[in-house]
Amino acid sequence: MKKQSTTAQSVLLHVGLVLMSIVVLYPVLWVVKLALSPGQAPSLSASPLPDAVTFDNFKDVLLASDTQGRWLFGRQLLASLTVSSATTIVGLTLSVSAAWALSRFRFPGREGGMQVLLITQMFPATLMLVPLYGILEKLGLLDSLTGLVLVYSTTSVPFCVWMLKGYFDTLPKELEEAAIVDGASTAQVFFKVVLPLARPALAVTALFSFMQAWNEFILAATLLNDAGRFTLPVALQRFVGEYKVEWGRFAAGALVVSAPVMALFFALQKHLVGGLTAGGVKG
Repeated sequence: MKKQSTTAQSVLLHVGLVLMSIVVLYPVLWVVKLALSPGQAPSLSASPLPDAVTFDNFKDVLLASDTQGRWLFGRQLLASLTVSSATTIVGLTLSVSAAWALSRFRFPGREGGMQVLLITQMFPATLMLVPLYGILEKLGLLDSLTGLVLVYSTTSVPFCVWMLKGYFDTLPKELEEAAIVDGASTAQVFFKVVLPLARPALAVTALFSFMQAWNEFILAATLLNDAGRFTLPVALQRFVGEYKVEWGRFAAGALVVSAPVMALFFALQKHLVGGLTAGGVKG
């Protein structure tokens, strides 16, 4: 009797998981359907399968050119990769040493500084848009990828510091003390002991920092004017007009934009669980 009850529970569990998977995947399949269907009008059918398959929408997105005949999508892809990669590198470079110092050393203003970093994460990007625009205008960095990287880094650094500090708190101090006893300097302890142990946290933090810069739209749409410098989320906006929406091309572009992030998830998946759980432990 107990075996039958266990089997029934297992069957119900799997049925529930299948239903939840269908609910979650249905919108994604609809986007794929729009991308593969001819024309730009959304289908009225509830089926997530396209009536006819065509790759014209992907060709229109990937092979688009500007008024001067230059490959527009390639320039926008390069702009997105440059901004996201630079933001990730700047965020990690400035944050990893700060997070280690906040985790290991006690100094005046430590707690206050951490709270200030946390408070900066409470303000939405739209609230900072006007002062950031004015600062970039004074510096002559409007409509430039350098200015966009600086803006993204201001929000990336506090997040990276808190993520990495939580992970450093879980590392045993005895390892660093043993290295010091063996004659290692503070820099050697940091680069040869701490950083190798922090690879899971670095991978997770880099992934989230990259995703934040890759998917951001409002700041990029406001600070950039040249279509060749647009990041991919801003480039998708051209398919949404005032009177019509090119749903097929928009869906195809959305799938293309999502592909690099999905590839990063698969590449770093072995570090995700360890980095997130360890970074969430308070030391």
